[in-house]
Amino acid sequence: MMKKSDPIVMEVINNRLQSIANEMEDSLLKMAFSVIVKEMKDASTAIFDAKGRTIAQSAAMPCQLGFLSSSVPAILEDFPVSQAKEGDVYLQNDPFNGGSHIPDVTALTPIFYEGEVVAFAASMVHLADTGGIAPGVSTAATCVYQEGLCLPPVKFYDEGKPVKDIHEIIKQNVRIPDEVMGDLEAQVACGKVGIDRIQTLCDEYGKDVFLDTVEGLLDHSEALTRQALEEIPDGTYTFTGYIDNDGVEFDKQITLKLSVTIKGSDILFDFTGSSPQTKGPINCVKASTLSTIEYAVKVVTGGDSIPTNDGCFRMIQSILPEGSIVNAVKPAPTGSRGLTVQLLSSTCLGALAKAKPEMVNACSGAYAPLLYIGGYNPATQKSFVSNDNGMCGLGARPGKDGIDAISSDSQNVLAIPVEAFEMSGPLRVLKYGLADNSGGAGKYRGGLGSCKVIRLLDGEVSFTFRGDGFFVPPWGLFGGGAAKVGTGYIKRKNGDIIQIPSKGDYVLYAGDEIGYESAGGGGYGDPLERAPELVLQDVLDERVSYETAEQVYGVSIDRKTNTVDDAVTIVTRDDLRLKRGPIAWTYDRGILGKE
Repeated sequence: MMKKSDPIVMEVINNRLQSIANEMEDSLLKMAFSVIVKEMKDASTAIFDAKGRTIAQSAAMPCQLGFLSSSVPAILEDFPVSQAKEGDVYLQNDPFNGGSHIPDVTALTPIFYEGEVVAFAASMVHLADTGGIAPGVSTAATCVYQEGLCLPPVKFYDEGKPVKDIHEIIKQNVRIPDEVMGDLEAQVACGKVGIDRIQTLCDEYGKDVFLDTVEGLLDHSEALTRQALEEIPDGTYTFTGYIDNDGVEFDKQITLKLSVTIKGSDILFDFTGSSPQTKGPINCVKASTLSTIEYAVKVVTGGDSIPTNDGCFRMIQSILPEGSIVNAVKPAPTGSRGLTVQLLSSTCLGALAKAKPEMVNACSGAYAPLLYIGGYNPATQKSFVSNDNGMCGLGARPGKDGIDAISSDSQNVLAIPVEAFEMSGPLRVLKYGLADNSGGAGKYRGGLGSCKVIRLLDGEVSFTFRGDGFFVPPWGLFGGGAAKVGTGYIKRKNGDIIQIPSKGDYVLYAGDEIGYESAGGGGYGDPLERAPELVLQDVLDERVSYETAEQVYGVSIDRKTNTVDDAVTIVTRDDLRLKRGPIAWTYDRGILGKE
């Protein structure tokens, strides 16, 4: 008989739990119907204990770390563990009861062993449509009631049998019922994977060893996280983030004001002074903000080196003013909260950059445009909803350039393949590439954003454009420069071009085109210290222009021979350094200045 406290058993079970969560995710993605889940991978899976605490989570979307840990306890409030039966599956997507926004639906399945609930299999997917005022998500919604079907905790399956009323309510309230129901059934199926694997684990080690090991794992993660926090200097670290607008009131910039206080192994995030909740749908409920905070703590305490579970977050405290952008109350719209989550994560990391500079990268490309295009497809004679997600530039890191055209730090989603996007509706991608010269300058250069042009081939459709970083650029760090902001436009079939802001709902007609460039990532470190040969390579790769190479990096390149003039470069850099003076700032915020 193995000892319950055996560290080897603990490590084996921890890795098995992580493997189970990842296998659940793999199963979910393979069985999903919608492009946004099966290709973009906007989904997460996790294992919870019988008390509703996270014990393992898939390596899918870091920003969803806290969504499930708020959603699962909310379900268990209405469906206590004592009432659970084998084969039950619960759903919920209420933003104001543990959810995040209407499209994110949690599915929860109890796992029984020897007649007792020993764990839960949980998953969350972003449904492609929930029946709101626009296909997918609208940036013009001004209350949650315009954003689609909101489900309180309900039974989706009762002892293995579908609850027909709930199934029919969902199907009758969405534009693409086959895709939506297919994704929900994929959640049910991935829960069965979790059931099978946890039961096998209990067969191998015994129920008592499994349950005791789970308690030990939570305590172990707490101890490791506290140890990592104790290595960070005590103090209060501040930062203010900005959002272009809320998608409805375009003349109002949104403020995310943060003060992070570290004392020993405890950490407090105080958002006092942040903007009130907005008329437009960029509001975060408490669960969304807490999830972002948890992601930031994971970043500065070692990331995957510490098993991700409830224990990692026991030392976190927060002050989230009720009725603010970070803790909105009903009926605030929350459909576009994804962009706020990303900007919240960069705000949290901006504050922590001074505390743990070696663990924080410069700001990534704000929020790359996310497109929803939906309507009637004449070719199939069916409704369709298509999604396209732009990729941004990753902020540069200590010792490394930022990555080009990638999902922002806390999201970790994939670019939807052109082929999958074009198959989803009457659409064609005319251009897809990197946004030249968009990365912030630095000893380590920020990653480049992406650019894309899409044409509507037939019909008349609704088009939602959701992004940020079109006004306030992603910041550079420790001498690195701010990145280039994003842009967007609609080109009508007659040639008229309409410049569009970072958010908006529009109508497109056959022959119209959509074009955008996403923001790049901020630079890290003094650009005058970047190796001249790397600057030359950037120019040859068309990542940096000749003018930027000379005027910002101080590197003189002969345009005929494409070689560096070392002597002129030394003089140029000395002159630029003299004019600039010593670097006395931490952040380069572009039009907002240096701080």
